Amino acid sequence: MAEVERKLANGGTFIDFQTSPGAYRHWKLDVQGDTATLTMDVDENGGLFEGYQLKLNSYDLGVDIELADAWQRIRFEHPAVKTVVMRSGKERVFCAGANIRMLAGASHAHKVNFCKFTNETRNYIEDASEVSGIRTICMVNGTAAGGGYELALTADHIMLVDDGTAAVSLPEVPLLAVLPGTGGLTRVVDKRKVRRDHADVFCTTEEGVRGKRAQQWRLVDELVPQSRIDERVRERSGVLAKTSPRSGPDAGISLAPIQRRFSGDTIEYSSLSVGIDRAARLANITLRGPSASSPESVEQMLLQGADFWPLRLAREFDDAILHLRNNEFEIGTFVFRTEGSGEKVLAHDAFLLANCSHWLAHEILHMWKRVLKRLDVTSRTIVSLIEPNSCFAGTFAEIAFASDRSLMLIGQMDGDNKPPAHIILGGVNFDRYPMGNGLTRLQSRFFGEPGQIDKLALMKGQEFEAEKAEELGLITFALDDIDWVDEVRMFLQERSSFSPDSLTGLEANLRFVGPETMETKIFARLTAWQNWIFQRGNAVGEEGALRRYGTGQKPVYDMRRV
Repeated sequence: MAEVERKLANGGTFIDFQTSPGAYRHWKLDVQGDTATLTMDVDENGGLFEGYQLKLNSYDLGVDIELADAWQRIRFEHPAVKTVVMRSGKERVFCAGANIRMLAGASHAHKVNFCKFTNETRNYIEDASEVSGIRTICMVNGTAAGGGYELALTADHIMLVDDGTAAVSLPEVPLLAVLPGTGGLTRVVDKRKVRRDHADVFCTTEEGVRGKRAQQWRLVDELVPQSRIDERVRERSGVLAKTSPRSGPDAGISLAPIQRRFSGDTIEYSSLSVGIDRAARLANITLRGPSASSPESVEQMLLQGADFWPLRLAREFDDAILHLRNNEFEIGTFVFRTEGSGEKVLAHDAFLLANCSHWLAHEILHMWKRVLKRLDVTSRTIVSLIEPNSCFAGTFAEIAFASDRSLMLIGQMDGDNKPPAHIILGGVNFDRYPMGNGLTRLQSRFFGEPGQIDKLALMKGQEFEAEKAEELGLITFALDDIDWVDEVRMFLQERSSFSPDSLTGLEANLRFVGPETMETKIFARLTAWQNWIFQRGNAVGEEGALRRYGTGQKPVYDMRRV
């Protein structure tokens, strides 16, 4: 760890997304049988950056990094857990939300990426309930304001202590001139189905809503007397556990630290490498296929544990995306390549599909779903270069389908004896990895040609060389070896010449076709508006609400509607 605890080349502080329960400063994870308790007890002096204290269980990115890690461990290390109780370790306050001083002092890029990661973590909690049967109770023992209430909103059941003072609130509009940036507005009306006018009152009232009104408006599910909190949590946990299909053993697998090595502008993982070209403002990312055959039994998979190739690579891939997203703001393009055997990639996919009822195979498939979703919402141009010796098959083919452009070499390079590039479709490409819009990447790709999906489903396992892949619509362009180097170079140079702001908007709009879901609303509509509002003087100007919060001075607004 000491190797990466350093200043970045641009003068910023390195943000590391690796942690473990023994290193937590803000959360406590306790597992008893089929119930896990996550207690939020934020260390005031444990901020990720200098210049603020995390009072009243307010949080910054560091707090959410621990929360995401805790949920990952519940899914992989504690497969018997059926219910999770989130509660506060402090009296009369659940969580005061995102730390205002942190937001006021953070760069725009940090604010946006903070909100994005926090959104992903909240979605992760809901995904755990939906697909893994891990039900969540949130016990609100006092104030749950802003992001604190947004955390509660991810739960299947919200309890509010009935003491006359405890309240839930989304006070960002009246206090900070911003929006509840981690999905609050969307979850209030779409998930909890709060009436629109009630939601309007709720979101413009500083002190929030308490007691019976909070329950009547569906902002919480249950009011609990102070004297019965622990009893009711146990009772409700038991009820929810009975609805869970989860049936793993008491002990899962240990998530050992991810092994990586930083050297100049390269990062080496066991199955992944990242090389940064600062002059071209791009990252070359190479994913390596498995060197060994797929296991013959779930027992062999369990013996490999966190070193099982699909899980090891998913964790490394996730770490690399987060590192680039939060530490390398000037890198505008991710160029993906793969190396290895497509047949071995497909064999591992097939093993996971054949054993998807086993708790570990199930969790690995869903982790890949989440990692690919993280790539989808990353504000970088995504390019796949499909070259000889690559293995864009099955799960790896999803990266090509997630790309804004995919270029494939026809045949071989002159003087090179590496086998021609292929794309191979597998079972995972048709239903296992939905995007935020609820569609697979193939369904999104062929949104105007739904019949093409049925046609492709009959071709699973076939090797498609470049010209056939282009004919089937699986890539953008097939290029011969005479044009390959120049065409790739010209495309990357052109891309780097465009405004990064316009590219972010272009890519985010084009990636998600078709139906709107709660997830696409959060990442598209809500995040886009929050991104814009975070640049407005009414929020972040010298006289804006974020800057003047807590000073006793009222903010000065430009009252023109835009």
